[in-house]
Amino acid sequence: MTTYRYGVLGAGRQGTAAAYDLAVRGEAASVTLADADGGRAAAAAERVNRLAGAEVARPALLDAEDGRALRAMLEPLDAVVSALPYHLNLGVAEAAVDARTHHCDLGGNTPIVLHELELDDRARAAGVAVVPDCGEAPGMANNLLVYAMGLLDRPRDVLVLDGGIPLEPEPPWNYVVTFWTEGLINEYEGSCPWIVDGRPVEVPCLDPAHDELVEIPPFGTLEALVANTGSTTTRTVGRELRSLRFKILRWPGHGARFRAFRDLGLFSREPIEVGGQRVVPREVLLALLEPRIGWRPGVRDVVICRVLASGEKEGREATATVEVVVEPDEETGFTAMEQATGWHAAIVCHWMASGRIEPGARPNELAVDARALVPELTRRGFLLTEKVE
Repeated sequence: MTTYRYGVLGAGRQGTAAAYDLAVRGEAASVTLADADGGRAAAAAERVNRLAGAEVARPALLDAEDGRALRAMLEPLDAVVSALPYHLNLGVAEAAVDARTHHCDLGGNTPIVLHELELDDRARAAGVAVVPDCGEAPGMANNLLVYAMGLLDRPRDVLVLDGGIPLEPEPPWNYVVTFWTEGLINEYEGSCPWIVDGRPVEVPCLDPAHDELVEIPPFGTLEALVANTGSTTTRTVGRELRSLRFKILRWPGHGARFRAFRDLGLFSREPIEVGGQRVVPREVLLALLEPRIGWRPGVRDVVICRVLASGEKEGREATATVEVVVEPDEETGFTAMEQATGWHAAIVCHWMASGRIEPGARPNELAVDARALVPELTRRGFLLTEKVE
């Protein structure tokens, strides 16, 4: 059996999930779990080996901002997943191209993703693939968007609804963040690219004019909000559509709460003076939010991604609905969000290493074969339903 040498940068929740999936399903000879915290890397590697039943993962201490050390770690590897904070992804992608190592990451910031895609010529020359925006959304959601469009002959209008929520919401927050809290605020900041009446537009995140309540059986009524999850899709697969919209799913009331934080200025990175001290509002918000909405053992989450594409099928008007639901994995202990994010990135990483994704820097929705991805998701226990009516 062909085996590959993988790296995962960042031994947090999503990185550990990616490392596990590579270890058990990625034909892995080895998985190096690298982190600036050596203890965290060691604990993550031990967990992966215990779950995999084999000594395949090993820890490494790495400062990803040390270019020389980063390249030295990447050079022996076939492919790497960056599960680092998004502001580090461009530097890692550049180092991976120089090291001739395939690279994918969890994206999360469209300007940085666009800079990564500018590496296309260098990546092709090096014979490696660079695929940003892996994970849940952007990531799996992009691929399901393409898949739903492919169920129609002429798709025209597409709506993507996705999000991770606690299965049993607890007041007053009714929310638990199952990834980096800074990443949550990043999703609510700025604008989201949409297609409206055939033209690309930027819609402000959390714009109350676009709030709506939607029924998602069996979970009930959820709130759909504008969030920054569309990434590159309006520049790629959305160019021929009349409309393309993205909304994030939360329990009702979430949008009003976070709009209030934003309108108070708590998203700002600009220091202000308080009691003679200089403080950064965003850092204060994150410090206060984390102990209140951070994930804790015993909380069960669910990830829901629903794509509705309308247009023509065999000469008639039709709507294709594709939905994926991910719940916690009781056997491994991975949360729904860890699976949806880490396992999707691991699939892409495996495909890069095995040559199923061609060299070059390409957006996720163009690099990944959506039809081939669907059986990989169901193989992992994700519940996928589709219909055209």
